[in-house]
Amino acid sequence: MADNADRHYQGGEAHDPLVDETEDAREERSAAARLFDIRRVIGGLFVVYGLIVGLMGLFDTSAEIDKAQGVRINLWAGAAMLVFGLLMLLWQRLRPTEAPEPQRDES
Repeated sequence: MADNADRHYQGGEAHDPLVDETEDAREERSAAARLFDIRRVIGGLFVVYGLIVGLMGLFDTSAEIDKAQGVRINLWAGAAMLVFGLLMLLWQRLRPTEAPEPQRDES
């Protein structure tokens, strides 16, 4: 009967505060796993570097273009890096990581 004293009734159903604590801990682990997802770091770096290199490619001099045999290599490389970074961020957004379940001692 001591267990019944700890339970609260919400909407006509029993509500156990220990369940709330477990769900809160699971949400915190999940948030930490998403925060340190390597796809976010890689995607962010490629987006930033892609923007920098792409902007440099927009303002290449004719000597730099001639050195690359007439190709605006900085512009193309920046665009490729930007697309790759955005794909990594999209992948992370569409398929978020799940936090690993804590190991339980079976002793």
